[in-house]
Amino acid sequence: MNDIINLSLLSSVFVTLFVIMDPPGTVPVFISLTAGQSRAVRKKAAWQAVLVAFGVIVVFAAFGQQILSQLHISLPALQCAGGLLLLLIALQLLTDTAEDPVQTKNVNIAFVPLGTPLLAGPGAIVATMVFVQRADGKLADVIAISVGIVLIHLVMWLTLRFSGLIMKLLGENGVLLVTRIAGLLLSAIAVQLVADAVTDFIKAG
Repeated sequence: MNDIINLSLLSSVFVTLFVIMDPPGTVPVFISLTAGQSRAVRKKAAWQAVLVAFGVIVVFAAFGQQILSQLHISLPALQCAGGLLLLLIALQLLTDTAEDPVQTKNVNIAFVPLGTPLLAGPGAIVATMVFVQRADGKLADVIAISVGIVLIHLVMWLTLRFSGLIMKLLGENGVLLVTRIAGLLLSAIAVQLVADAVTDFIKAG
């Protein structure tokens, strides 16, 4: 079986991306960003966000090293940029700006910030690029990485797709509470990403 697909690598890819992308932890942010919108809009945002994230991950898996090399960008720099973007999102969730319908009226939140950098963030991108480097062109490893990426995005879509049930259980006040908590957690994640990037910069000299 390992001649066709590397099951060990498949499980590593899936578990790693699951921890980084954190489907359950994305639900509060998704709920807060789509609060007040219809069920149809939330369903559309769910599959669009996952599709965008999938596209970004696939592009960086296939051409990530070439893209960063051409632009003279290091992985820590990418990670730091993603952390700063997440910090801006977190600040919006911690204030009333994220709840202003005028602000997001003509903006599809499925693309930004949901699709990227929330789902397809620097952590997921870097992890995928590392797995691709380790595969070194081996067919069984490439298949394992591809299947792992597809599976995690399927899980992510199912999680966001049924987040409406959670909205009904929480109610308006519950959504507001979850929004603040999500903003706090996201800010911590963002600061950690920036701190890790600074550490890598220092180690690199």
